[in-house]
Amino acid sequence: MRNVFLAVLMLAAVSWAQAPADSTVPAPVDTTAQQVEEPVEPVAPPAETTEAPEGEEIERPQSASMDLKDLFIAGGVFMWPLLLSAIIGVAVAIERYIVLRKCKINQGTFLDQLGGYIRKGDHKGAEDLCDRTRGPVASILRAGLIRRDKGLEAVEKGIETAAQVEMAFLEKGLIIMASVVVVAPMLGFLGTVSGMINAFGAIAAAKNVEASLVASGIQEALITTAAGLMIAIPIQLMYNWYVSIIGRYVIDMEEASSFLIDTLSDMELLKKL
Repeated sequence: MRNVFLAVLMLAAVSWAQAPADSTVPAPVDTTAQQVEEPVEPVAPPAETTEAPEGEEIERPQSASMDLKDLFIAGGVFMWPLLLSAIIGVAVAIERYIVLRKCKINQGTFLDQLGGYIRKGDHKGAEDLCDRTRGPVASILRAGLIRRDKGLEAVEKGIETAAQVEMAFLEKGLIIMASVVVVAPMLGFLGTVSGMINAFGAIAAAKNVEASLVASGIQEALITTAAGLMIAIPIQLMYNWYVSIIGRYVIDMEEASSFLIDTLSDMELLKKL
C-alpha cells in the first residue's frame, strides 16, 4: 500500500512538472511561409554624372588641372615666339657648354712639358705639343712659337693676335643668350598687355560683368609673363657662368704667354753667354 501511494505521488509530481511546460510552450508552428519575405532588389548607389542639368555649366578647375599643352594654348599667340626664344637659348647654352668644357686642360702639366722642349731646343716638338693640345692656351702659344725667329716682339704680337681670335671664339653665342634674356621677358609682358586688352574688351562687350568674362584674358596675361621669366632666368644664370669661365681662360692665357716670353728670353740670354 505504501509502495502504491509513493508511486501515485511520483506520477503526480511528474505530471505537475510537465504541465506548465506544455502550457507555455506552444505547439511548433510552420512559420516558414511567414518568415519568407519577398526578395529585396539591391538599390544601386546613384551614379556620379558628369553631365550638368540643362542650362547649367560644370565648373572645372583651370590651371590646377591643365598640362603644358593646355597652358601653352591658353597663353595665346605670344607663346610661339616665347617657345622659339626658349629653343634658341637652350641650344646655344648647350653648344657653349660643350665647347668651353673641351677647352679645359691641365695647364701646369702642359707648361712643364712645353718648357722642357724649349730648353732642349726642340722647337718642333714644342709646336707639335701645342697642336696636340686643345684649348685657347695652346693655340696662342703656338702662334708665338712660330714667330720665335723674328724676336720677342714678334712673339708677343703673334700671341696678342691669336688671343683676340680665341676670345672671339670663346664668346661666340653669348650675344644670342643675352638677347634671349632680354627679349623673353619683353615678349611675356607683351602677352600680358594682350591678355588685359582681351579681358577689358570682353567687359566692354558684355551687358553683365562676370568673373568668367575676364578669366581667360587674365590667365593669358599671367601665363605669358611666367613663361618669359622662366625662359630668361636660367639662360641668364648660364650666361653668367660662361662669362666667369671665359674670364678664367683669359687669366690662363695671360699666364701662359708670360711663361713663354720668359722662357724664350732666358734661352736668348743663354745663347749670348
